[in-house]
Amino acid sequence: MTDRHIAVDPSEGGVRELDRRAVLRSAEIVAGIRDDRWDGPTPCGGWSLRRLLAHMTAQHLGFAAAADGGPVDESVWRETPLADPRRAYADSVARVLDAFAADGVLDREFVLPWIHPTMRFAAPRAIGFHLVDYVVHGWDVAASLGVPAAYDDDLVAAAAEVAVREVPVGPSRERPGAAFGPPVEPAGAASAEDRLLASLGRDPRWSPK
Repeated sequence: MTDRHIAVDPSEGGVRELDRRAVLRSAEIVAGIRDDRWDGPTPCGGWSLRRLLAHMTAQHLGFAAAADGGPVDESVWRETPLADPRRAYADSVARVLDAFAADGVLDREFVLPWIHPTMRFAAPRAIGFHLVDYVVHGWDVAASLGVPAAYDDDLVAAAAEVAVREVPVGPSRERPGAAFGPPVEPAGAASAEDRLLASLGRDPRWSPK
């Protein structure tokens, strides 16, 4: 990710509010998962839905710890098996939204060890990373369930803006376990959501069947 500021307004009604809405929509999607779907496929390579939820939960907890300020134990980012993925995800959503809503958080710097072990990122920029993750991962879950992600147009546009500025195209996209794959060409008359997904290596037409 490049060392540039996102153009999305980082004020109270800016990136933090956009992120809050994206996360809450992801929580609505996750709440609709039936118990017989946890081992089903996702657009995320060989990840099952259960594994995807473990990743999403760990990322929320990691970002929340980073938002709290001070040194962050890297173990907080570690994915762990979830006995109750729906409940664990809901708890992690509450945790990260509370952390991002704290007074003064937009003046802090975040340490995000999965990007760089020591670099510090301005809070609005880091929250922009989180916004991209949860618009795309929310779509991953929705696609796994065969339902529309139904993110508002302004959330898709904001995530696309951040992705263009912050997610580099290159060898890092080809590593095993990379969050985003090499760009693909969307087919036909692509929507804004399709273009965002394709730019981050997702096939907008992916289906679990």
